[in-house]
Amino acid sequence: MPRAKVGRPRTRPDHILADKAYTSSRNRRHLRRRGISHTIPERRDQRRHRLNRGFRGGRSPGFDSGRHKKRNTVERAINRLKAFRALAPRYEKRACIHLGTVTLTAPTIWLRT
Repeated sequence: MPRAKVGRPRTRPDHILADKAYTSSRNRRHLRRRGISHTIPERRDQRRHRLNRGFRGGRSPGFDSGRHKKRNTVERAINRLKAFRALAPRYEKRACIHLGTVTLTAPTIWLRT
């Protein structure tokens, strides 16, 4: 489908799914400033420190567990694909050949489960 507007393409995602490594307040603040919603789980130590501060600790960041579960599913699928020697280092030069390798590998994984 062609773009409706002229000019620079859109570079801002609607939503970001990340793991606990990106849970810092600085990352969350940056995403909030840019108007990007996010699903990032809170680490245990951060939760404990926030609760120890009482009402000054603020409220807990929003977390959609259903969305995070979908992210985990996709990540596991990618890791299964990487188990095949031809896919992990990406030896192929052309994207269409790489896509063909992925297309052949995916049913193989599905049939093994």
